[in-house]
Amino acid sequence: MNRTRLRCVVVGGAGSVGRLFVDHLFQSGAEVCVVDVAEQPPRAAGTGPRYERADLLVSSPRLAAELTSADIVLLAVPEDVACAVVERVLGTLRPGALLVDTLSVKGRFVQAVRAAPPSIEVMSLNPMFAPSLGFEGRPVAAILIHDGPRAQEFLRLIELWGGRVVRMTADSHDRLAAATQALTHATVLGFGLALAGLKVDISELSAVAPPPHATMLALLARIVSSTPQVYWDVQAANDQAPLAREALADGLRRLTGLVDHGREDSWAAAFDELRDVLGTDLEHYRDLCARIFENDAQSHNPRGTT
Repeated sequence: MNRTRLRCVVVGGAGSVGRLFVDHLFQSGAEVCVVDVAEQPPRAAGTGPRYERADLLVSSPRLAAELTSADIVLLAVPEDVACAVVERVLGTLRPGALLVDTLSVKGRFVQAVRAAPPSIEVMSLNPMFAPSLGFEGRPVAAILIHDGPRAQEFLRLIELWGGRVVRMTADSHDRLAAATQALTHATVLGFGLALAGLKVDISELSAVAPPPHATMLALLARIVSSTPQVYWDVQAANDQAPLAREALADGLRRLTGLVDHGREDSWAAAFDELRDVLGTDLEHYRDLCARIFENDAQSHNPRGTT
């Protein structure tokens, strides 16, 4: 990539998702300007991207100039902010520029940008992983709204960073996100709330926790150590998330019914049904689970008990 040709503005670049793209773009040779409401983090003079402390919701000639000169503008901001400013941002971009968002729910924003001028490229991305994990080997959902050379260049960059680009529509993204994110998070958080209701001491649990339970505790710890707003957005902003939560509740009610009726043939039939859900991937995920348990055996036992 030619530093003098590609100018990138990352709005929300001080946040975790924004920093992920800022770091990789900068290391790839792009000229990067971080725009954020947060104070600029300390760094050595003359190193790293430029930093502009500004609020995208507040118009300013200086910010408008940054957007107008950009080849790529990436919005790593909450959905309400992105939808509130998208029309104004599109109006400042020059022909051939690319607008990118990183929202975890796509429907509303994608609908808002469909009316963008055909001269402006628009693409919606969602890294389907915590930013701290990095791109290597991990999926990045991509919705191409107004395709073009900038969008294709950006996707090639993601692949060079090790990311696995998965192209889809906005509708399929939100449907899959309801299953992969909303359902998963609801399961882990529901597990945690159930533990709270059982009032079991964590020290006692840790002493005897088998690998599946320890893994659930680890997932719970990871989620509650993060920003609650992120997980609220996944549940509240996706209009298909309620269906996922209701499916989870239905699954628990069905499980209870199988046990209460006490018929082992029905229980075995449910296992057959679940094997069919996994299909040809059953062996892959079974082996993955075995590797997780093997690799994390020591870390699942924080107190060194046996």
